[in-house]
Amino acid sequence: MTGPAMAGQGARSAPEPRTLRRTAPPPEAAKANLVDLAYEAIKRAVLENTYPPGYQAGEVEIARQLDMSRTPVHEAMARLQEEGFVRILPKRGIVVLGLSPDDIDQIYDVISALEGAAGARIAALPKAERTRIARKLEGHTAAMSAALAAGDRIAWAQADKAFHDALAADCRNGRLSRIVGTVTDQLHRARMFTLNLRPLPTHSAVEHQALTDAILAGDAEAADRAARAHRQQARDQLLPLLRQLNLSNL
Repeated sequence: MTGPAMAGQGARSAPEPRTLRRTAPPPEAAKANLVDLAYEAIKRAVLENTYPPGYQAGEVEIARQLDMSRTPVHEAMARLQEEGFVRILPKRGIVVLGLSPDDIDQIYDVISALEGAAGARIAALPKAERTRIARKLEGHTAAMSAALAAGDRIAWAQADKAFHDALAADCRNGRLSRIVGTVTDQLHRARMFTLNLRPLPTHSAVEHQALTDAILAGDAEAADRAARAHRQQARDQLLPLLRQLNLSNL
């Protein structure tokens, strides 16, 4: 007799197959976490030029690199395609998209308007709230100045990004924050690639302080203008450099 009857007769029961535990679908929360992990890993590879513009990689290859199944990798690729970082090639995986100077020019249009709106929204908050946010922004600006004094451009860039991330995160508009995060990430590769080619960014802290002062004063229009002027200054410095160096696919 076979099957359950054998167990009833005292026969040794078969061990639970390990492959079932390993291949069973994970809970939804665990699956979502795997997708997030794959998304962050692939995006980091794109932003840090581990996957440079034009690089192609298949789902199987990336899944093997990340030591996970193809399903979370596939879903992560779909998110990255929606955000403009990659294009999915049917049956071949992804190709990493580059940015032209015209692309970067358009991104600055978007980010200038959105950060202007973010600054205005923060300036319109009650005094206690806008003061708390302004002090946080001043902390990031101080970190930028300290990094420049130490000659550490990487640390400066990290503090600068933290300032802009905080500006978007604290504006009390989740949709605006998400869009700003996406377009800021798209700019990251170009800004980091040219970080050591640009003049020392001594004016950024001054421009950040002008925006912070407008927020402290509760002047929404001045905050909008300061945020836009700061991004316009960055665009006026970056785009001519890209064209001068003939960098057309960042």
